Amino acid sequence: VQLQAFGGGLVQAGGSLRLSCAASGRTVANNIMGWFRRAPGKDRDFVAAISWRDGRTYYANPVKGRFTISKDNAKNTVSLQMNSLKPEDTAVYYCAAGPQVGIYIYWGQGTQVTVSS
Repeated sequence: VQLQAFGGGLVQAGGSLRLSCAASGRTVANNIMGWFRRAPGKDRDFVAAISWRDGRTYYANPVKGRFTISKDNAKNTVSLQMNSLKPEDTAVYYCAAGPQVGIYIYWGQGTQVTVSS
């Protein structure tokens, strides 16, 4: 499975951005699609995930209520709508896929999100 992420950019605090991740296919090996981020000098952190099978969603506490993950089965695409962005959301965002939550075996290239104060 190949993943291609796009949609990053520069936005002012309080603004919105939408990231998308296109998967080359859907199998049991990539039932869970997730987003992670790595801020400068920090470890990679989980952001959100969604199940292709039942649409169940998962969010990290710092983004709950501000970010929304969604899927388009017909297009094999998962999106991350990011609202009320904060400078601390600045990071390289990566999409990932795996068979279940917490196990990610496919990774896309990162896309930079920069939130200015």
